[in-house]
Amino acid sequence: MNIKQATTIDEVIQLLDEIIEVSKLEQSAVGLFTMLYREVTVRIKEGIKDGSFQNGERMEKLDVIFANRYIRAYYEYKSKEKASECWEFSFQQAERFWPIVLQHLLLGINAHVNLDLGVASAEVSTAENITDLKSDFDQINIILSNLVVHVEKCLIKIWPTLTIILKLTGKIDNFFIDFSMKTARDGAWKFANEFVVTPEDQREVCIQARDKRIAEIARLVSNPGYFVSAVFKFIRLFERGDVAQKIINLQIIEEKQPECIVI
Repeated sequence: MNIKQATTIDEVIQLLDEIIEVSKLEQSAVGLFTMLYREVTVRIKEGIKDGSFQNGERMEKLDVIFANRYIRAYYEYKSKEKASECWEFSFQQAERFWPIVLQHLLLGINAHVNLDLGVASAEVSTAENITDLKSDFDQINIILSNLVVHVEKCLIKIWPTLTIILKLTGKIDNFFIDFSMKTARDGAWKFANEFVVTPEDQREVCIQARDKRIAEIARLVSNPGYFVSAVFKFIRLFERGDVAQKIINLQIIEEKQPECIVI
């Protein structure tokens, strides 16, 4: 299979759209994270246009490198080549029945932010100037952190019973979102600063070691313990629609209810 790669942010959006459409046809849960990631990319594009980032040219370069790591992993998995371990695990979970929408989103966030964002940040920087990226890196995390604010009200449209579940469980979903985002915020920048000073001939080993650690987090998200897993299975039984319909529902949220956009 030809591994497609983008050269501009518009091409990133186009390739993400292609993955979303294939996911709908194949009833693949890969499309859930991809649709949300598309919204992140659109917001970054808008931020570049309106001057929200300190260095728009550098940000587009970072966004393309960042996205291409996900796109490459997707096509590697589709062609039965070995993707990175954390992405391989995420894609495998997308083929299973029991993971709920929230878990699919967290698995994607975990792999893409905890691994890919650090690599991409280092690749647009040098050891001497990576601190100049910090402001724009934080701006990306402001976009990502909106997930905590918006995801609950939007997922209620897919899980009609979610309001009841939240009252009974003390907002378990917020715990998992906060856990994932805290890990991302604390880890991605630290890894970027470590990776940027890693000699070229040692970088692949460094990525592999990081990949294994992030895959361990993915397994925790997938299997969070008996009680939480039981709650998630109950939620799964009451999720509305097939995978394609869930993706469409999230797209309706994006187009018709901007206050509920999930990123």
